Amino acid sequence: MKKTYKIEVDCANCAAKMEDAAKKIEGVKDATVNFMTLKMKVEFEEGTDVNNVMENVFKACRKIEPDCEIYFK
Repeated sequence: MKKTYKIEVDCANCAAKMEDAAKKIEGVKDATVNFMTLKMKVEFEEGTDVNNVMENVFKACRKIEPDCEIYFK
């Protein structure tokens, strides 16, 4: 399953780091962050709890950029 989320992030470098962090989360098959459109696309592993995985993605991204926002709820 693939989903697209609106995000808020201040710089392209932070967006790239957020992408790398999201890819390392269990349940994420692939992730891309587009700084220009402020969107994060996430492809999930089969049978994962999407909301739980996105909570973990959000926590990981907040460690990189404390002011970032991912609108997944």
